[in-house]
Amino acid sequence: MNSKLKKYYPLLPVCVAYLILFLVGRNVTGIWQLVSTLLFYCALGQAFNIFLGMTGYVDFGYVAFLGVGTYGMATAVTGLAGYEGLGVGVIVIGFALAVIMATLLSMAVGAVALRLRGAYFAIATIGVNEGFRYLIEGANLWNGSSGMIFTAELNQILGRDLAGRVMTFWADILVLIIGVAAAVVTLLYMNSKIGYALTALREDEDAAKVMGIHVTKFKIIAFITSASFAGMVGAASWALKTPYVFPPEVFEIHYTIEAIIIVMLGGAGTLMGPLVGALIYGVSKYYLSIFLPGFQLFIFALVIIVIIVLFPEGVVGVLKGKTRNNRLKQLIL
Repeated sequence: MNSKLKKYYPLLPVCVAYLILFLVGRNVTGIWQLVSTLLFYCALGQAFNIFLGMTGYVDFGYVAFLGVGTYGMATAVTGLAGYEGLGVGVIVIGFALAVIMATLLSMAVGAVALRLRGAYFAIATIGVNEGFRYLIEGANLWNGSSGMIFTAELNQILGRDLAGRVMTFWADILVLIIGVAAAVVTLLYMNSKIGYALTALREDEDAAKVMGIHVTKFKIIAFITSASFAGMVGAASWALKTPYVFPPEVFEIHYTIEAIIIVMLGGAGTLMGPLVGALIYGVSKYYLSIFLPGFQLFIFALVIIVIIVLFPEGVVGVLKGKTRNNRLKQLIL
């Protein structure tokens, strides 16, 4: 029994870190906005790491799944505004729709793109993100380029007071829960046949095929799982926190770049890596923009280069190597 529980020890520092973030945000005046941003980056990194970290494939179109998740929640809220008595049930329906839409898109993309490798896969995923955005605008889906504003509908369904609390507090708590859930799923995958298969294909895909591993199947599993969490992050952090959807914003590729930076800084394929990377990235970006406005991007680029040079396997990757022969190895994964 004890040996089975040991597999879940690495979740302890992850949960403690999220708890500390929450307590700091609630008890330190004027810092909740920063904590909210950090929670978004943590959840984004945890979700993205399920695919990038386990397969080594870089999906430059990842933000498309956040975008369709946002549209899923927006569609649920606007479509059900006329039905009385739903209350918070509409949020549950919105999350379900966000997951379904992100899953369907990932299945369609993965069926084709995951048969490609390297730069070909990256280019294909960029095309999917931009193509889906222009499809929405050109075909006038979900109000096209005008976007969707649904603050009034959210107020109508939840009531003004509850809707205000959802936008200012509960949306961030939902993002925190999504981040923890993504970490749990990551650990479950790591300790299962799926994780072993993904590790094998990440190290040498051709050798994995020779050993009889159905690499496309396992890549699709990781791809769909990662996309589903992205859809939920978009539904919570964008649709509920700022109740409007504008295509150029929700399909902005720089969110994908940020996800890549976060995972690489912390350590791709590790459990704690996305969390550590998100904290480094989020805190640095926030304070550099305050103290050195206009120069933050240049300085942050140098900071990233230094960290990557000093920690080529990510911060957590280096810590794993240093704690391999002591008791801390059970907590750092």
